Amino acid sequence: MNLLHAIVLGALQGFSEVLPISSSAHLILVPWLLKWPESGLTFDVALHLGTFLALAAYFRRDVIELATSFFAALSDRSLDTQAKRLPFLIIAATVPAAIVGKLFEHPIEDIFRSKPLLIASFLIVFGLILGAADRFSRRQRGLEDVKPAGALLIGLFQCLALLPGVSRSGITITAGLMLGFTREASARFSFLMSLPIVAGAALLKILEISKHGIPAGEGIPMLVGIAVSAVIGYISVAFLLRLVQKQSLLPFVWYRVIVGGALIAAILAGFGG
Repeated sequence: MNLLHAIVLGALQGFSEVLPISSSAHLILVPWLLKWPESGLTFDVALHLGTFLALAAYFRRDVIELATSFFAALSDRSLDTQAKRLPFLIIAATVPAAIVGKLFEHPIEDIFRSKPLLIASFLIVFGLILGAADRFSRRQRGLEDVKPAGALLIGLFQCLALLPGVSRSGITITAGLMLGFTREASARFSFLMSLPIVAGAALLKILEISKHGIPAGEGIPMLVGIAVSAVIGYISVAFLLRLVQKQSLLPFVWYRVIVGGALIAAILAGFGG
């Protein structure tokens, strides 16, 4: 892993993990098209850690409020307010993806990583589903309206994000919209519920790499990847949350369809790989 690869992949992770356009698709297909070598475990740590830092920094006030409400609920032994219920709803929403990810992440990655045509197709299909949800949703409910059944359903949808090309933020925002939540509420809940998942993924990668150590020459690229991913990720979160207050998600739908279509054309023409 050299510095150029670290910068490019860190930037790809930063904007594509946060925006509903699928980081896994970008991180698999771009190196595949450019014939770059596998980034390896060390850089996986950088990407996950960078994303976590971006989300934690942007939602620092939300995290403090959630932690305060969580311990207040435990102290009072009561869930009498939505503020007290929200931390537990977020935890409940992360459980399905945590279980499915632990059981099937590596088998799914092994199956789909070598199928760029299918990944590009997922970009298009789930982009169109996002567009349909955005177009036909009532978009009237806010975070104060999240209930256990809705949180669990969004969590179940998040399991689909294990498929490269689906997008974690994309599929959870889609689920929120289908349940009638506003774009902003769907995006905010999506990001808040992704914090435990991203933190857990980063921790598991760190524990894994601690057994073997950082390979020679990988330290600086890893730090650069973390920094780039964090900075771009922070900017992307701010951009998306401001955009959804005023506009539809159609630009992301068009992006997915155009990029997916271009990739399919490139693959069928024999480019990459």
